[in-house]
Amino acid sequence: MSESSVDLCERYRVRPGSSVDLAAWDPAEIGEFRSPKQGKKALKRYRKTLRKLQDRFYAWNEKALLVVLQGMDTAGKDGTIKHVMRGVNPQGVHVTSFKVPTPEELAHDYLWRIHKAIPKRGMIGIFNRSHYEDVLVVRVHNLVPPEVWSRRYDQINAFEKHLSENNVVILKFFLHISKEEQARRLQARLDNPEKRWKFSKNDLKERMLWDAYQDAYADALTRCSTSYAPWYIIPSDHKWYRNYVVGQILTETLARLDPHYPEPEAGLDTITIS
Repeated sequence: MSESSVDLCERYRVRPGSSVDLAAWDPAEIGEFRSPKQGKKALKRYRKTLRKLQDRFYAWNEKALLVVLQGMDTAGKDGTIKHVMRGVNPQGVHVTSFKVPTPEELAHDYLWRIHKAIPKRGMIGIFNRSHYEDVLVVRVHNLVPPEVWSRRYDQINAFEKHLSENNVVILKFFLHISKEEQARRLQARLDNPEKRWKFSKNDLKERMLWDAYQDAYADALTRCSTSYAPWYIIPSDHKWYRNYVVGQILTETLARLDPHYPEPEAGLDTITIS
C-alpha cells in the first residue's frame, strides 16, 4: 500500500485564507492503512530516506529547517521527535523545549527567546511548543489583555516571513487528538509507575479548559497558516499514524529543497594517500 505523498501533504495542510473548524478534522484518521504494522513499515522507509537527506542538508549548509510542534497535553510532541527523528545525525538536529518564560525572557519581547533558538543554516531545529504559546496559553489564561494577544497573529506572521526570506524553511504541525484519547493517555500515565513522573495535577486543570484551547488553536491555525510557514493538522489519536504523516511531510519537504553535497576542492583526483 502506498499513498501519494503530494496528496498526503495537501490533505493536512491548512490552506492560507481558510477558516479552521477543528471539529471537522478527524483526530482518529489513519488514511489508507489497514493496520498499524503497515504504517510503521512505511515510516521506517521514510526514516531511511530522511537520514540521507539530512546528511546532504547538513553538508549543503544553504538553508535551515524549523519544525514547530504544538498540541494539547499528551498529543505526542516528545514521541514524534523520538520516533520520526530516530537515526538522524544528532550533530544536525537541535531540539528546544519552551517552558514557562524565565525572568530574563519576560524582560524582553515574547519573540526574543524564540529568535535566539532559530536553527542556523544546515541544521534542523525542532520546537517543542513555541511562540504560539503567546496566543494559546496566554490567551486562555488571560495573562495579557485581548488587545495585546490579538495583535500577535500579525506579528508572528511578519516574524515567520522574515525568517523565510532569510533561508529558514518552516513547517508547523498541530498534533490533533480527541478529548477521549487524552483521557486515556493521562490515565495510562497514572497507571504506569515509570510514567507517573510525567503526570501533573495541573494537567487536569488544563483539561478543564479544553474548549477554550480548541478555540485558541483554531484561530492560530486560521490566521497563521501561510504559503511560507504552513500549518498541518495531524491526526494524532493513533501514534503510529501521527509519526508516519509527520515523517512523510518532513521528508518530502527536504526532498523538494534538493540539498546536495558541496563540490570538492579541485585537483583531488590526482592525490594518492601513501
